Amino acid sequence: MTRAVELFHAARWNEPLIMDMTSPGERGVMPPAVDAAIAKAVGDVAGSLPAGVRRNSLPKLPEMSQPQVLRHYLRLSQMCMGADVTSDMMGTCTIKYSPKVHEHLVRQPWVWDLHPLQDDDTIQGILEIMYNFERMMCAISGMDAFTFEAGSGAQGIYANACLIRKYHESRGEGDRRTEMLTTAFSHPADAAAPAVAGYRVITLMPGERGYPEVGAVKAAISERTAGLMMTNPEDTGIYNRDIKEIVDLVHRAGGLCAYDQANGNGMLGIVRAGDTGFDLCQFNLHKTFSAPHGAVGQGCAAVGVKKAVAAYLFGPVIEFDGKRYRIKGERREAIERIRSFLGNIQTVVKAYAWVMSLGPEGMKAVAETAVLNSNYMLEGIRKLRGVTIPWPKNKYRRMEQIRYSMEKLHAETGITAHDVMWRMIDYGVQHFMLSHHPMLVAEPFTIEPGESYTVDELDEYVEILRRIIDEAYNDPDVVKTSPHRASVTKIDEVAIDDPKCWAFTHRGFLRKSAG
Repeated sequence: MTRAVELFHAARWNEPLIMDMTSPGERGVMPPAVDAAIAKAVGDVAGSLPAGVRRNSLPKLPEMSQPQVLRHYLRLSQMCMGADVTSDMMGTCTIKYSPKVHEHLVRQPWVWDLHPLQDDDTIQGILEIMYNFERMMCAISGMDAFTFEAGSGAQGIYANACLIRKYHESRGEGDRRTEMLTTAFSHPADAAAPAVAGYRVITLMPGERGYPEVGAVKAAISERTAGLMMTNPEDTGIYNRDIKEIVDLVHRAGGLCAYDQANGNGMLGIVRAGDTGFDLCQFNLHKTFSAPHGAVGQGCAAVGVKKAVAAYLFGPVIEFDGKRYRIKGERREAIERIRSFLGNIQTVVKAYAWVMSLGPEGMKAVAETAVLNSNYMLEGIRKLRGVTIPWPKNKYRRMEQIRYSMEKLHAETGITAHDVMWRMIDYGVQHFMLSHHPMLVAEPFTIEPGESYTVDELDEYVEILRRIIDEAYNDPDVVKTSPHRASVTKIDEVAIDDPKCWAFTHRGFLRKSAG
């Protein structure tokens, strides 16, 4: 049953910064006295550091009892709208439910307390998981080899750009292959990463169906083309049905194709990057594979390649001789490491557990449910006053997300999609995402329910949008000045872009706030 959406009100505590909460002499935990023999054996560790990086005095940390610390952080948690207490349908992020048993798994000491320099014989379980998970990811994607070292989606995309560069350099074409194709509605990192890697980026704009047409790709390809880096479906949720032909065109020109599947939620078990002809791909384990996304968890991009590129894949190679798992080392021709050691292995363990719990049919059901939920919401949002769906002539279903437009609402009421986003907080749900750059859709808002939500929650979300839109037409000021029921009202966003207001330490904050 849908809950009463108008009854929400966030908890509000007059909670100071923890750095300002101190009672000299209070302690939450009394650590045991250091054993003299152990201290002597360890020696003066700090003394081995260069003088320039050693502290001159102890840090002035707050002194507090356990109950004080507990109350402080529980109050802050009540003032936040986390994914565990409300629906979160932000587009392109796949902020889905992350099973709590996975958190329990990685908090076990044999995972959480691993040292990166441990001997292989002491981490056989971890190496077995990574060895088997690589083979699972190859089966899921159609690739031939994977590494889990990259710590974010953008880092995985950048790795793909560097791998393409290395491929052309090894063939003596590095100086000639200087251009990388991408599409306007691919993730912005698909343009930024190759630019950082030294490429001139050519962005293909959408055609009548909402994605680049084959003719535009033909016109952009030349002897300078190094490759194509794109998402599909793009951030509009529209799947490019010409993708195989586009990939073949790039291949005939001598380029490689990298599939950004950071958000592959609607594709699992349905379309594989390798089967579409792509040479490289990357998934965000901290999104599609149900490890927490963003500030609530460690990032990890799974970077996959075909055999033609495998020799250049960075990161340690794990081998199994039938009895023991070993870290063989790195491939001789590999590009430089993106991160150190094995990367964020806790995220790999969570993703491995998710795949193992679902199996092939379960993963396909995830994709089918995500697409079904997205299109169910589309039918409800389609009926809302002032909302339009870009590229309405595209007769095919959208995928795991959809980018809508409130341009008509803005023209008729003056209320922007940004205003609606803030007002949603007053109804007790996480607000939606607007758009990545470039903002080619006017007054955009992007919603992606994924597979985790019930029909009641989908209906509730659409009903909240309907109510806010009614307010926009009948009482726009209440929307314009929102949120009203949140623990924190609207902040002055001008300061966010002003370096003079930034403070990265508590002492810096005190200096600037005093000035």
